[in-house]
This record gives sequence, structure tokens and C-alpha cells, in this order.
Amino acid sequence: MKITKLTTYRVPPRWMFLKVETDEGVVGWGEPVIEGRARTVEAAVSELSEFVIGKDPSRINDLWQAMYRGGFYRGGAVFMSAIAGIDQALWDIKGKVLNAPVFELLGGRVRDRMKTYCWVGGDRPADVIAQIRERMAHGFDTFKMNGCEELSIIASSKAVDAAVARVAEIREAFGNTIEFGLDFHGRVSAPMAKVLVKELEPFRPLFIEEPVLAEQAEYYPRIAEQTSIPIAAGERMYSRYEFKHVLERGGISILQPDLSHAGGITECVKIAAMAEAYDVALAPHCPLGPIALAACLHVDFVSWNATLQEQSMGIHYNKGGEVLDYVLNKDALKLDDGGYAQPFTGPGLGIEVNEELVIERSREAADWRNPLWRHPDGSVAEW
Repeated sequence: MKITKLTTYRVPPRWMFLKVETDEGVVGWGEPVIEGRARTVEAAVSELSEFVIGKDPSRINDLWQAMYRGGFYRGGAVFMSAIAGIDQALWDIKGKVLNAPVFELLGGRVRDRMKTYCWVGGDRPADVIAQIRERMAHGFDTFKMNGCEELSIIASSKAVDAAVARVAEIREAFGNTIEFGLDFHGRVSAPMAKVLVKELEPFRPLFIEEPVLAEQAEYYPRIAEQTSIPIAAGERMYSRYEFKHVLERGGISILQPDLSHAGGITECVKIAAMAEAYDVALAPHCPLGPIALAACLHVDFVSWNATLQEQSMGIHYNKGGEVLDYVLNKDALKLDDGGYAQPFTGPGLGIEVNEELVIERSREAADWRNPLWRHPDGSVAEW
């Protein structure tokens, strides 16, 4: 069998799907994208196609190494996201050829079901109480929300009080009947992270995500020494080589590689194993589409330290497209009471992509961009 063609489709709300075809008619799907930079990754996929077209799709490890090491410059968000989508599609093909789910090819399951959580609130978190109640009615009991709006390097007590008050309101309304993580999205400086973790500790959030930016990772162990709240990070780290340094330094309790950004299934299985060796939990980042979610779940089902899986059904970004829109066998991604995902029964990634709808919506897909925020003084703020 030989790979014959790679085709990308940019689709709403902000995703990109990849179709990999073979000369024997077996097709694999992947999801290579950087939210807000889909066209850039699309170009990278096109460039990397020279390493895979005409090659045997079953040699996933060799193809991965060729894509990664075949260029003198490597790594980073763009290249690793392009590799990730191709890698996902290759695993999808392999599973279909061997008539087995990907998790079986990776050694089989370590768990019977996988806990997921859902988003509430928006970029500027609001109405979280009402949204939590709505999601609870659908069986969810674990949530994530943005922990704050933009913060200055040294923020006002008013801004800190607003972030803390929102969390206090949730605990007052729901007690410990729910769990929630707080995503600070890299909006918080190291000085303010110290303040916030102290103020938030009495409310016992499940975790604090990206209390500082990944490029300030040297602060993770320092922040961890000041709080009992688990620190989560990893969505803006793109290879085992970046995760290696973070794990060595310590401070991270929950690692969050993104299966569409960090080299795909092949790389993230290795990252998960590295995290397990450091007694660090795995909670893959996935505010993306159904192919990315399926890839994440296959890694979750073979990783003993996988503890939570993000999924984006109903997330505030989903304008013009939802996760299940693009899936024909929607039951494959059905979440049971409590937000649990069940193991896939179909071969490959286990989902059947609605190619007709993908093609139709790709004709009118707009270029999604995250907002550019500014502080009151006009300087650029972290979104």
C-alpha cells in the first residue's frame, strides 16, 4: 500500500481536517491545526507531504522521524501540528487495515471509560452559575472556565477580588458536588500568580492551568511550592524535548499535551509515559474537533496516568460548527452520565467523518482569529 494524496479542509468553527488517501482505497483522517493559524499549518502539511506521498503508511514511526528530522529546522507549533495531523491519519489507516481500534494497536486499554470535562463561561467568564446548572442537567459534574480576564503585570486588588469572587460564588452555589479547574491562559504574570494561588486556595479548585506562560516555565516549581493547588500546563509545548525540561524542573501536577499540536499519537504516547515516570497526571488539551478528540481518547485509554480529558462540545468558540456535526457515527463520541467516554469499537480512530459536510462547509470557512486585547494604557494584553 502507498500513500497517494493529502487533502486539507478548513472548516468552521476554527478547525482543519486532513484526508490521507492510499492506492488501495483505505483513507485516514487527521486534524492538524493551530487555532487562528490554520492556513500556516496547511502550508506546512503541503511541504511535509513530500516525505509521505508514495510511502508505505504502515511505517508510522519511520514516517514520523522523516517528517521531524528531515529538515534542519524542526519543532515548534507549526511543524509539530502539521506532523500531528498526518500522524493521526496514519494511525487511522493502520487501524482500518488491521480492523482494530488504535488503542488496541498501542497495547490495549488500561481503563474501561474515560472521564471528560466541559467548558463554561467565555473568554471573559460570565454566567458560569447558569451554565454549570445547564451542563449538570446533561450529566456533567466536572468543568473548566477561564479564571480571569486580562491582568496587568501588577494587577489591582479590584481585578484580583473579581477573579476570587467568581470562584467563591461557584463553591457557595454547588459546594463540593462539582469539580472545576481554572484556566489562567497565560494571562497572569509570575508576581500575580503568587497572589492568586494564595487567594484561591481555600476554594480548592481541581487545578490551575497555565498560571504563567509556557515560556516562563521556570516559575512552575516556584509557584507549586507556594500552593497545594495542582498546577496544569502543556498546551503550548510541542515535543517530548520541551516536556523533558518541564518534568525535570518539577512543579507540574497535570500535563496537558495537545494531540493536534504535539506531534500526534506517536509523540503523545511517549510524553504520557514520561509524565507517568515523574508521577504526573495526563489531561490532554482538546478544545478542537472530533478527530482530535478521538486521537486524545485513544491515548487516554492506554495511558495509566490519564485522569481527565478536555472536550469542546458546546464551548464558546463553536460558532458555525459543532463536534458531532462532522461525525456520521455520533454514538462513538457519546458521553455517558458523569461525562464519561466509552472505548471505541470501530477500527482506526473509530469515527466516520461526514466527508460530504466537510467539503460543503470548507467552501465557506472563515479565517478564525483570537481577539487582540489591550490594557487600559494601550499596551497589548495576553489573551
